[in-house]
Amino acid sequence: MTRRVSTRNASVQVWQAYLNNRTKRHRDGRFLVQGVRPITQAVANDWPLETLLYRLGTPELSNWARELLDTSDVPQVGLVPELMAELGEKASGIPELVAVAVSRQQELDTFEPGEPGEDAPVVVVFDRPNSPGNLGTLIRSADAFGASGVIVTGHGADQYDPQAVRASTGSLFAMPVLRAAGAAQVLEFRDRQVRRGIPTRIVGTDENGHRAAYDHDFTEATILVIGNETSGMSAAWQQACDDLVHIPMGGTASSLGAPSAAAVALYEISRQRRTFAK
Repeated sequence: MTRRVSTRNASVQVWQAYLNNRTKRHRDGRFLVQGVRPITQAVANDWPLETLLYRLGTPELSNWARELLDTSDVPQVGLVPELMAELGEKASGIPELVAVAVSRQQELDTFEPGEPGEDAPVVVVFDRPNSPGNLGTLIRSADAFGASGVIVTGHGADQYDPQAVRASTGSLFAMPVLRAAGAAQVLEFRDRQVRRGIPTRIVGTDENGHRAAYDHDFTEATILVIGNETSGMSAAWQQACDDLVHIPMGGTASSLGAPSAAAVALYEISRQRRTFAK
């Protein structure tokens, strides 16, 4: 089904609200997806899409956009460029295609990564992230290094914020992203994994960590905790962790940003497992 819209009607106003209104996204269970790779990954991973919005007029749509529209059975709405511009991120100009996607929220209570006796899954916890872009970048790194999921704790940034969706470059659609109130829920998750026969340790990254990340044995199942970008790891998380590691640094920087710290730690986990697998 295809229709064309040239005026700012009620539907356009709702879609526009999804850009900046977290409450509206949460209440409606909808969010916007922009960019070639994020939209392509959403389709490839069978993420539920409600509507495909496309730009009317000139210039003509790219071959990628036209092929996606021609092969998709998702309802389509053509918008004049002025309306598409209002739905786009200003820095990227007028988008040619925007997907309205349905939110998915897997419950931590039912999350069971790995198989007993076979896998040692890695799950990344990001505590109270301030920035949607940082959250999206961390999700991308977790996906790149083979993590089984990301848990966002506290009232941190929304993974369905357009900045987070774009920064994840589609990884949001390829791996579970879960929410938890705090350390207590993650401890319960760890205990369930242990009862399933998957021994799991909680390891936090902190500048006061007892040993360097490369000196810690990451070959067992791991819950990797990354603290808040501004305040670092909370006292509650420091108590919840079985181990604290630091990332040795040179130069004048006092610390790495949270997504960078996560990427370094995830690389070290991946490196150790490849090394010991040989």
